[in-house]
Amino acid sequence: MESELKPLVEQLDDQLEDLTDALDPLLSSPLSATASKLPLVDKAKLYVLHVYAIESLLFSYLRLNNITAKDHPVMRELARVKQYVTKIKDAEDNIARQSGAGMHLDKEAAGRFIKAALAGNDRLDRLDQEKKQQQQQQQQQQQQQQSSSKGKGPSRGQHKRFT
Repeated sequence: MESELKPLVEQLDDQLEDLTDALDPLLSSPLSATASKLPLVDKAKLYVLHVYAIESLLFSYLRLNNITAKDHPVMRELARVKQYVTKIKDAEDNIARQSGAGMHLDKEAAGRFIKAALAGNDRLDRLDQEKKQQQQQQQQQQQQQQSSSKGKGPSRGQHKRFT
């Protein structure tokens, strides 16, 4: 029996060392110092995960000592932590929905807002009107040139340059 337990104890020891190495950055500084560097949702996650870890350790302790954990207050705490995890997940989903896929730019509406905001500026209104008139004149000139050049000029296959 001792030969069967020795590899299991060594495996447990290795896993505890790995756990200590993984938790060392979190345990080396106060929790509030670590949390102060995080955004609000991540800060909530950190606090809830710490509580969950402690409650899980208590639950494991109870189970190892053959104490019925079902009626113990640790079960109420684990249920409460589970509710917090659900609330945090819902908050993350709402943030993702608000900042991501549901938002798009309506260019036409943005153009109307900008025109309405600039409408009171007489100088800009006058420049805009002049620009539109110039564009219309250019379009008319291009149409006139195209219509007048249809009847004149070389036919297909003849050079225009040498005639």
